Amino acid sequence: MRLTALISGHVAGVGYRRYVQSKARALGLAGSAENLPDGRVEVVAEGGSTELERLLHWLRRGPTHARVESVEVQWAEATGLREFHLY
Repeated sequence: MRLTALISGHVAGVGYRRYVQSKARALGLAGSAENLPDGRVEVVAEGGSTELERLLHWLRRGPTHARVESVEVQWAEATGLREFHLY
C-alpha cells in the first residue's frame, strides 16, 4: 500500500521530518518527507497496511514540539519505493 499525507500545523522544518523518518524506518517503510512551499509537510510512505496505519497515528500525534493541526490522507497502490528520504 501507499500512503500520501499532507500535514498542516507547526511542522515545517527538519525536526518533524526526521521524526517521521525515524518512525517510518523503524516500521520498515519506504518513502519520503518533504517541506512544501505553503508550510505543510508531504509524507509518502509504502509498506504493509498495519505499518502504514501505525505511521499515520504518529503523523497525527507528532513529536512534542510539533503542533499538528490536520492530516489529509490518500491511499493508493504501492509503486516500489525502496528506502525513506528527507527532502
